[in-house]
Amino acid sequence: MGISDHFSEGESTMTISAQVIDTIVEWIDDNLNQPLRIDDIARHAGYSKWHLQRLFMQYKGESLGRYIRERKLRLAARDLRDTDQRVYDICLKYGFDSQQTFTRIFTRTFNQPPGAYRKENHSRTH
Repeated sequence: MGISDHFSEGESTMTISAQVIDTIVEWIDDNLNQPLRIDDIARHAGYSKWHLQRLFMQYKGESLGRYIRERKLRLAARDLRDTDQRVYDICLKYGFDSQQTFTRIFTRTFNQPPGAYRKENHSRTH
């Protein structure tokens, strides 16, 4: 049974679509520590990959892939600040292909590599 099966026939398409996206966002946020593929999310939601991506862009203003990546990066940044986990372990925890890929994407997002981010922010909280 997909997410779309939980809504009544009387609800407007726009309301249902917004509720579906909210439900998907909640599910994604609960599963960020697992590999999340758009195909799997679409299957879970009961929509085609293309329809789900179109709905997500319409209601969130960003792509589904970007949303997932940004959420994982924010959680990784939190772990860098608040834990002593190795960068490599954090990279694996959030499903990045390699530490090199994680470092490149993290640096692009936070304007500094993970190690420098940790050094600058870890001392403030510990």
